[in-house]
Amino acid sequence: MHLWQGSLAPQGAGGRGVLTLVEALVGKIPPKLFKIGEVMAHTGISRQTIHDYTVGGFIDEDARTPAGHRLYGGWVFERLDRIRQLQQEGHSLKTIKTMIDEETI
Repeated sequence: MHLWQGSLAPQGAGGRGVLTLVEALVGKIPPKLFKIGEVMAHTGISRQTIHDYTVGGFIDEDARTPAGHRLYGGWVFERLDRIRQLQQEGHSLKTIKTMIDEETI
């Protein structure tokens, strides 16, 4: 759910020609970035594995903190889930890398 969807969405302007808060903020709200600990907590994947996937090109960091810590966008959860799914199907990491490079997630 986006910040502006569901119960967090402000009531619309009702066609009065007035910008709603959402309309005014669209494009101005930075995407949420997750520290590696948050990714670990949400996925159960170890810090070392996430690091190995980053170094191996399976996932990319979106930014770094001033201290140099990696930050990941929300897309990383789909990618890690896909990697896990392909592993459970018995694919090798080399094959998985090729497969995810060809996918759009």
